[in-house]
Amino acid sequence: MKTSKIGAQRLDRIPKPVVRPQWASLVMLGAIAISGAIAAAWFAGEGDISHIFAHIDMLQASPPMWVEAPMVAGKYLVAPTIILLAIALVIMKISPVPRPRSRFIVAGILLVLTIRYLIWRSLSTLNLSNPLNGSFSLALFFLEMLMLTSALIQLFLMLKHKERPWEADEKAVAVIEGTFTPSVDIFVPTYNEPLFILQRTIIGCQALDYQKKKVYLLDDTKRPEVQALALELGCEYMTRSDNRHAKAGNLNHAIARTDGDLIVVFDADFVPTENFLTRTVGFFQDEQIGLVQTPQSFYNFDPIASNLGLENVLIPEEEVFYRQIQPLRDSAGSVTCAGTSFVVRRSALKTVGGFVTDSLSEDYFTGIRLSAQGYRLVYLDEKLSAGLAADNMADQATQRLRWAQGTLQAFFIEANPLTIRGLRPWQRLAHFSGLLHWFSSISLVGFLIAPLVYSFFGAIPIRANPSEMLYYFLPYYVVQFSVFSWLNYRSSSALLSNIYSAVLAFPIAWTVIQVMLNPFSRGFKVTPKGTGRDRFSFNWKLALPLIVLFVGTAVSLWRNLGMFILKGAWQTMPLEAAQEVKGLGLGWLWSIYNLIVLAIALLVLLDIPKTDPYAWFDLRRTVRLDIKNHAEENTSLWGITTKISEIGAEIALTQAGLPEIKPGEILPITLEIMEAKLTLQGIVRQTEIQEEFPTVRVMFEDVNLTQHRSLVKMLFCRPGQWRRSLAPGELQSLWLLFKILFKPRVLFGRKADTSAIAVVKG
Repeated sequence: MKTSKIGAQRLDRIPKPVVRPQWASLVMLGAIAISGAIAAAWFAGEGDISHIFAHIDMLQASPPMWVEAPMVAGKYLVAPTIILLAIALVIMKISPVPRPRSRFIVAGILLVLTIRYLIWRSLSTLNLSNPLNGSFSLALFFLEMLMLTSALIQLFLMLKHKERPWEADEKAVAVIEGTFTPSVDIFVPTYNEPLFILQRTIIGCQALDYQKKKVYLLDDTKRPEVQALALELGCEYMTRSDNRHAKAGNLNHAIARTDGDLIVVFDADFVPTENFLTRTVGFFQDEQIGLVQTPQSFYNFDPIASNLGLENVLIPEEEVFYRQIQPLRDSAGSVTCAGTSFVVRRSALKTVGGFVTDSLSEDYFTGIRLSAQGYRLVYLDEKLSAGLAADNMADQATQRLRWAQGTLQAFFIEANPLTIRGLRPWQRLAHFSGLLHWFSSISLVGFLIAPLVYSFFGAIPIRANPSEMLYYFLPYYVVQFSVFSWLNYRSSSALLSNIYSAVLAFPIAWTVIQVMLNPFSRGFKVTPKGTGRDRFSFNWKLALPLIVLFVGTAVSLWRNLGMFILKGAWQTMPLEAAQEVKGLGLGWLWSIYNLIVLAIALLVLLDIPKTDPYAWFDLRRTVRLDIKNHAEENTSLWGITTKISEIGAEIALTQAGLPEIKPGEILPITLEIMEAKLTLQGIVRQTEIQEEFPTVRVMFEDVNLTQHRSLVKMLFCRPGQWRRSLAPGELQSLWLLFKILFKPRVLFGRKADTSAIAVVKG
């Protein structure tokens, strides 16, 4: 094994983590303290404070004329909504996929509507008539501004967009022709992952169509069986004496002892397609390119889709980030390094002192340091690898909370994208949007609690008449709702996105608060992969706040409906009483929506059984079965695979002739997969009739390393096999939500599969 002395010297001198004073915590605590003091003084009737709020309330009640809705009939007030929606629908019809011009027009419309809505909310809708209404109104306004600020930044970034496949085509020529072939070190860091997962990853890395590469298995658990696996597979094995700085320390340890021109990092469960390097290495012909990031794909279903029984319908929430957010960040020069499936220039990494060790998100802050040093980070939006999504909701929560904590540590370390020297304003703005994203969980919790305040305290947070709602709120909401899925390339609908956000809203919100108060209270925790379970299990820890809120919302809905019915003659009431009843009407509508979201979120937290840790693929291949019957006579049958994995295959036979299998009987079989020129031995475990075709389930036996390599290449490494799925539209999403509610999988669904069936092309 070669060792780079220069690299070792450089990385051995990495300074200790520089943790900045916790000014962000002080600012947050100071803001809370000041707000609390003002609210207390207001409730206590302190003269100056009450006078100030009374004056602001008077301004809100009499806004500038240009903010007021026109004095026309309601049907004319709806005209802006109809016109803008029609324009958006026509654009989406003409351009089913966002293109630079169509995206610019739609994003521009949304930008104008959002700014218009913000002005209206700021100048006309705050209800400061008394301390209770005022405190609730200002709190709700602040939470809404948190979300809208991030949305506004994204809309600004959306006016410009990067797409690089054509650039990859052009730059790959030199790699394929052999005129640009830098040496590549491939790092696979591991910490307690099962051997069968590591084996397929290493085999996939070794199958890469590139000569000058070396694969390193970086074992941070010092397991003898992992070392034996590396020896069996013929890859380099590396470990270290301690586990300081977790994954970042593991990678830095390897960097100091290797010398490849480029470094590729794959998490232990990610398998690349054969063309990963030919599509990415060419970018490094430009000396200013420091890192190339590719999307994360998954070859199993995420736990939300599995638990709801919508495996072939729902798309992992990460797809929004990789389809929409990363290209936007690429256009702003602020691509996020995602920790796996990326290539980085070794010399650039040495310049910044290796991977950042003072945060849980070593990947994110390493990318920021590279950008600050003038290197370009680019995003190639091609699915060139796939890994394992979390096995259950507890593991998914572990992963998301680590991401939140690691990202928000930005406020407390030297690599803070808002203050580090060397970044341009657009880059800082894009990173600021990413930081704000995690605070949106606090806003969501507030929106879930809001109807309870309506019901139990009688507070009315928004002062608006129907004309204003039609003129300001309706066009903003309807257009934004209609183009949401189109703008994110059909990776999620608005309704389903809310469900995904609500499931972990409380733990993420709590984590955000904890990080802002004590950013380094928890260390790195690896997301478990390849686990199984043989029964349904409910995550009570994650569900408890949702259950409490569900019960409270149900009670508030009952109260609101009763009050709304009892005060149904609100048209004849004084203005103040009429506003209260209108607020109650809004409250019960809000409560109904929240109840639906909370009910589905609770169903998500019921993990289904999954006893088979292997992924099964919906893959069609021609096979020949050679069966030896009891009379020692051979029978050859032909069929097509319907499902296949590393351990077995399900085959639809195209002809009759399969011997009858008695209960408990073992039928040996030889299976030849024609396209892969692969012959395997196995036994028939199950026979049945599916769609008039006899079908057999064959489990492979005595698979040697050569055969396993062929299986992994066929199942995981084919270029172009990881295709994009499209999320359901809003109407279909609404139907799915009701279907889930009235026919939950745990009661009415089919028996839960014991294995995940991944749908791939080819």
